[in-house]
Amino acid sequence: MTASVFDRIRYRAASIIRRPRFDLPLLGALFLLAMIGLATQYSASDLNGDQAMAQGIRLLLGGLLMVAIARVQPSSLRNWTPWLYAGSIVLLILVAVLGEGRGADRWLDLRFVRFQPSELLKLSMPMMVAWYLNQRPLPPGWGSLAGVLILIAIPAGLIAKQPDLGTALLIIASGLFVVFLAGLAWWRIGLIVGTVAAAAPIAWHFLHEYQRNRVRMLLDPESDPLGLGWHIIQSKIAVGSGGLWGKGWHMGTQSRLEFLPEHTTDFIFSVFAEEWGLIGVLLLLALYVFIVGRSLWIAANAKDTYSRLLGGSIAMAFFVYVMVNGGMITGILPVVGVPLPLVSYGGTSAVSLLAGFGVLMSIHAQRRRVAA
Repeated sequence: MTASVFDRIRYRAASIIRRPRFDLPLLGALFLLAMIGLATQYSASDLNGDQAMAQGIRLLLGGLLMVAIARVQPSSLRNWTPWLYAGSIVLLILVAVLGEGRGADRWLDLRFVRFQPSELLKLSMPMMVAWYLNQRPLPPGWGSLAGVLILIAIPAGLIAKQPDLGTALLIIASGLFVVFLAGLAWWRIGLIVGTVAAAAPIAWHFLHEYQRNRVRMLLDPESDPLGLGWHIIQSKIAVGSGGLWGKGWHMGTQSRLEFLPEHTTDFIFSVFAEEWGLIGVLLLLALYVFIVGRSLWIAANAKDTYSRLLGGSIAMAFFVYVMVNGGMITGILPVVGVPLPLVSYGGTSAVSLLAGFGVLMSIHAQRRRVAA
């Protein structure tokens, strides 16, 4: 009996060494990105060790959550999905009643922790849409699309009301990515896009004035260079002044001299571009592309429809976060307050992103076990 127990333990340990549960290339890329983020954060905060340490602790917590989720089978995640989605909706309702923040009620303070519930929807939304479509014939028809629309509209409406239109649009995109990966017919996609484009002039009248101003400043930031256009103009100056090779770590002037607003959060990419130039930006983007590509590879090799849809959506949403932040700091997209993934300062965003990669690790682990 004792020998049998030891044999099983030895076999299990050898199995883990031979076939790690984690996708090591993706794990290594995420670790490298986190280290780049901490170094950039330390520089952008003017060598504020406390702030860098706080971000490091958040990344560590996110990493531990990633490890924990990676140990859960995708089938269990699928079973928990409706409850996670419902819990996220409840938290959004609590934000509407008890929320706090600077000019918008986006944060929920539970005394022992303060966080943004809307960030949780970046994971629970694609999980819910994947769960819903997994039980129906694919590609989805109009009936299934109507159900998806309801699932997306409820949290998106609550988030937009905070108001946080940028995050609401990202939540909508994460749900629609699942629909796209489910094989939605191109003619349906064209019809939906055309309908949205036709409704844009109507939607303009429902925007808050500050949201309209963001669009106006995108088109002509020089019309108010010392006011509403300040963010975009200073960000473009920082990006352009980096040149080919950059000014060097902690040698950027836009952040150190306080010209660049929000230089540790939304505009930290501008700080990185000024310090490391075009070469550094291209290398950072290459790292992001590798993470997205590896994530899509994991999703493509998943064993079931739910895992494929969810994994692919997580990868595509991560790509959109990078592109939106990059477009924002270069003046080709409106300023919408989207952080640079795993680089910008922020706990809820980092933890939710790493939780998503924990789901991808779980999908990868299950695929390897089944393949064996």
